[in-house]
Amino acid sequence: MKKSMFSAEWKAIFTKPKFLISMIAILFIPIMYSGVYLWAFWDPYSHLDRLPVAVVNEDKGAAFEGDDLQLGKDLVDNLKDNDKFEFHFVNKENGYQGLEREKYYMLVEIPSDFSEHATTLLEDHPEKLQLKYVPNQGYNFISSQIGESAMKDIKASLSKEVTKTYAEKIFEKIQELGDGFSKASDGSEKLANGAIKLSDGASQLKNNLEKLASKSIEFENGVSKLKAGTDEVAKGSTDLSSGLGKLVDGHQQLVQGAKASQAGADKLANGASQTEAGVKKADDSMGKIIDGTGQLTDGAASLSDNLKKFQTGADAAANGAQDLNDGINSLQQQLEPMLPSLPEPQKTQLQEAMKKLSDGSQSLADGTKNLDGSAGQLSEGASTISSKLNSLNAGQKQLKNGLDQLAQGSSQLANGANSLSAGQDKLIGGMETFDQKLREAKSGSDQLAQGANQLAGGMNDLSSGSNKMTDGTQKLADGSADLSSGTDDLKKGSEELHDKLADGAEKANSVHSDDQTYDMMGEPVKVKKDGINKVPNYGTGFAPYFISLSLFVGALMLSIIFPMREPAGNPKNGFSWFIGKFGVIGIVGILQSVIVDIVLLNWLNLKVESVPFFFLTTIATSLTFIAIIQFLVTVLDNPGRFLGVIILILQLTTSAGTYPLETIPKMLQPIHYLLPMSYTVQAFKAVISSGDYDFMWTNIYMLGVYFIGFLLLTMIYFVIKFIRVQRKNPSQEAAA
Repeated sequence: MKKSMFSAEWKAIFTKPKFLISMIAILFIPIMYSGVYLWAFWDPYSHLDRLPVAVVNEDKGAAFEGDDLQLGKDLVDNLKDNDKFEFHFVNKENGYQGLEREKYYMLVEIPSDFSEHATTLLEDHPEKLQLKYVPNQGYNFISSQIGESAMKDIKASLSKEVTKTYAEKIFEKIQELGDGFSKASDGSEKLANGAIKLSDGASQLKNNLEKLASKSIEFENGVSKLKAGTDEVAKGSTDLSSGLGKLVDGHQQLVQGAKASQAGADKLANGASQTEAGVKKADDSMGKIIDGTGQLTDGAASLSDNLKKFQTGADAAANGAQDLNDGINSLQQQLEPMLPSLPEPQKTQLQEAMKKLSDGSQSLADGTKNLDGSAGQLSEGASTISSKLNSLNAGQKQLKNGLDQLAQGSSQLANGANSLSAGQDKLIGGMETFDQKLREAKSGSDQLAQGANQLAGGMNDLSSGSNKMTDGTQKLADGSADLSSGTDDLKKGSEELHDKLADGAEKANSVHSDDQTYDMMGEPVKVKKDGINKVPNYGTGFAPYFISLSLFVGALMLSIIFPMREPAGNPKNGFSWFIGKFGVIGIVGILQSVIVDIVLLNWLNLKVESVPFFFLTTIATSLTFIAIIQFLVTVLDNPGRFLGVIILILQLTTSAGTYPLETIPKMLQPIHYLLPMSYTVQAFKAVISSGDYDFMWTNIYMLGVYFIGFLLLTMIYFVIKFIRVQRKNPSQEAAA
């Protein structure tokens, strides 16, 4: 009879010492994971007194209500008696250097204004007490989290001390308030007496206000008349300003005309000066002409005697006569511009004389031209010349007299023109001064108009205010009656105030306080922790997670040592092949779980709600993981082991063994319900902490589904594998 595959597999183990030693070592893989991890982290919070923490006190203290407040020193004293951490009290420089060099896990700094801020509660802008907490998170993140929890305790303790201090001061103030109420009660009695006097004064006020209301009506009438007058003044000042504006414009045009007249006067003075010079020059020339004509007359008388000599000088005489005629014509042209400025008689005489002189000179010129004609004609002409020269001499003398008078008139004309120009300068200067003063008058009239308008506006406001004052005084008079009535109420109220203050003083003085009262004020609420399903320490809380992890790792390590495919002998069929393999790894899995339970319950003293159910849950967990790993490795070999590692990683992140499921990313949360470790962790939590056995069985049933499902899949694989081997080699019952 052939041996069973189960016996063959065990015989193969025991006949190979190295293999047997490896299998025995595999039995302790789970306890190495769970036992060592849980042992190391069983209760880390009980060893916080080994955690070095630096404390730096920079507080300078403060004065509060006459007392010296040293909250920083009080905190240091409290921490010295606190064994929660290993506190090191150092200065600021050493503290931060030690923190950077990882000598301390965290630092607590008490700032210099710590106590001072505590004294600002009753000020307009109170300052909160700030306690600086500096963790070295890079050194150890968990220690910083623990430090934050500790800082909350320190904060609560400080808040209690500060509140107690304020409570003590408040109760002192209540005592002072009682004394104040007593004094206020005495003062209220005086207030009642004053209320009586106030009532009398209110009556007098009422009478005076009625008189004021009557006089305010008369005042309002006077204001109305004054308002009408100011309106007329404003209108007149506006018209005055407008008229002065037009006068300024017209006077400006007058100044411009005077300046233009001044230019003409200057030109007239210049022309008169030139005329005077020309007339004087003509007068001087005329004297010479008269002298020459006299000499010519004397020569004409002896002309006949000297005819021969004259014949010789006839040509010269003709030329001289022609020059004389031209000079006379030129003189006449020079005198023509002066003639309009001469008096009419002188002008006529001068014109006649100039005409005669011109005609005579012309005749002289014509006669001298015929000197060469004949001597007789020359003699006759000489007589004629002599006669004409006499007439010419007479006309020249008349012309000389006219020129003298013209010179005298032109001198007077030049003097008058100069006087006119000087007077015109003074006129323009005066007009410019007048224009300046006129503009100043215009500016003053504008200011007058503006002030008058403002006065009119003010009178409008005054009129409106007088109306309101009349209404107000009337209302004030009416209200005085209410005031008189109110003073009576004030009298009654002051008496009642006196009684109430006396009662308040009695009650305030009845308030007594002591240290218990201050302590209650400092910490009015205490939190009582009364949880369910108590977990005594960190290790107990993490046991479901680490036990599940260790058993899965144990199953995975077993697949490396124990051959999952190759049979120890020739199986009769696929089922016996499957039973031979699972029989060995199933017993190893049970032994692994039992070793874990014994060590945790006895060595680490793990407290569970039910020891039998704890063993049951551990065995169910181990067998489920064994079934899963057997299927993966049997079917896929090494890729199956890799897939097992992937499943382990997903289970570690989604099983909710450390942090709640709700805190992990939402995309990972659905995986939680697909992997077996989620149910093993929940089953362990029920059997270790909560004692909810119904919930435990629900999760074990889910593990049973995984267990049976993967067993069936593995068995089917072996059956198919056996059939394929038989087809390839019918003479053998199975082959590796």
